[in-house]
Amino acid sequence: MDAKKLPVGSSAVDTRTGRIGIVMGHEGPYVQLRPYGGGREWDAGPDAVRRATQAERRSAAAAPTEPRAHAGGADEAP
Repeated sequence: MDAKKLPVGSSAVDTRTGRIGIVMGHEGPYVQLRPYGGGREWDAGPDAVRRATQAERRSAAAAPTEPRAHAGGADEAP
C-alpha cells in the first residue's frame, strides 16, 4: 500500500528504524508517526513506511513506554 494512503490513526512501521507508530498525518512527502503510548512524532519517508501487521500492533500496544524523566518534587520520598 502506498504510504500516502495510510489513514490517520492506522499503525505503521518505519522500516529504516524498525519503530512502530500511529499515523498522525502527512506533511509534504513524509508520513508523520507517533509512538504507541505517546511521545515525540517523527517523519518517515513514504518509501520506508508500511502497514503494521496485527502481531506488530499487539506487541507495540503491550510494550511498556519509556519512563519520563522528571526533576523531582515535593511528593518525592526522601
